[in-house]
Amino acid sequence: MAKKTILVTGGAGFIGSTFVRLLLKKYPDYRIIVYDALTYAGSVENFPPGVFSLDRFEFIYANVCSTAQATAAVSQADIIVHFAAETHVTRSIYDASDFWQTDVIGTATLAAAAVQNAHKIERFVHISTSEVYGTCRPELDMMDEEHPLEPRSPYASAKTGADRIIYSYFQTYGLPAVIVRPFNNYGPHQHLEKAIPRFITSALLDEPLTVHGDGRSSRDWVYVDDTCEAIDVIMHAPVAQIAGEVFNIATFEDASVLDIARQILKIAHKPETLIQFSGDRPGQVIKHKGDASKIKRVLGWAAQVTLEDGLARTFKWYAENEAFWRRMLWMAKTKINTGRQLEWH
Repeated sequence: MAKKTILVTGGAGFIGSTFVRLLLKKYPDYRIIVYDALTYAGSVENFPPGVFSLDRFEFIYANVCSTAQATAAVSQADIIVHFAAETHVTRSIYDASDFWQTDVIGTATLAAAAVQNAHKIERFVHISTSEVYGTCRPELDMMDEEHPLEPRSPYASAKTGADRIIYSYFQTYGLPAVIVRPFNNYGPHQHLEKAIPRFITSALLDEPLTVHGDGRSSRDWVYVDDTCEAIDVIMHAPVAQIAGEVFNIATFEDASVLDIARQILKIAHKPETLIQFSGDRPGQVIKHKGDASKIKRVLGWAAQVTLEDGLARTFKWYAENEAFWRRMLWMAKTKINTGRQLEWH
C-alpha cells in the first residue's frame, strides 16, 4: 500500500474517531492528521491508547473556519475526509448559529483550501447526512440519492448547504470530491445527546427512556463500523468511479424510535414501563429508510451488522465504559459548554 497522508477533520468525534481507528489498524504506512476543534462532542479520549507517540499520527487543534490553519493542514494531505460538523438536530432548533458557521462556512473554507492545493489532493470525501432528504416522501418506500433535498431542521439545512458547496466545487473547479450520505449511525463512543446511547445509559441507571411524540418516527440505523468500512471503500475506489458522485450509506431497513427503546430494554432486562413520552420536536422527520443500491452496485459495499447485533454490541460497550458517559451526564447537569440544560435526542 502506497504511503499517503490522510487529513480527517472532526476526527475526534464519534464517526470520525471510529474511522481514524480503522485507518490506524488497517494502513500502517499511512500518515494520519486529525483536525478537530474539540467541541463538547469530540475528545482525544476517543483515540486508541498510545496514538500520540506514533510518528505517523498528528493532531491539530483548530477550527475548520480558520483559513490559515485549514490551508496549512490541507497542504500536507493527499486525501481529505471531512467529518467536522455540528450535528445535533435539537440544539440547532434552539440556536443555529454554530451550525451555519461550522457546517457551511467551515466546509467552504476547507473546499477553497483544497482547490488551492488541487495539484496534490487526490480526493475530497465529504461526509454529508441523510437528513438533507427531509422525510421520505409518502409515495416512496426508500430514499435513494435522487430523492429531493428537503431539510426539515436548521441542522439539516446547514448540512444541505455544505453538501451543495462541495458539489459546486467539483463542477466549478474540478475538485475530485465525493459526497457520502450516511443514515442514522450508532455504536461505541457516541455522545449521549443521540437516542441510542441515551436510551442505553438510562436503562443502565433505571431511569426513564424519553421518547419524542408517539415514537413511531422511524430511522435507518447503521452501525458505525459499517459506515467507516463504506468510507474506506470510497476512499480507495478509482477516482473516476466516485468523483462528483453521491453515495448513501444505509441498510435498506428502518425501525421506529419506540421499537429501539423496547429492544434496548429487552437487552437490559428492564421493564417497558421505563418508557415515557414527551412532546414531539419541531421539524420531526417521520421516516428515514435508505436505498444503498448504488454503493453496492458501483463499489460492492453492503452493511454487515444487523440491528440486533449492533444494539447488543453497543449496549455492551456502554455497560463496560461507564466513565465515558458518566462524565457527559455530569457536564450536562452542570450546564458545561452550553450555558443551559440540553434536551437530548
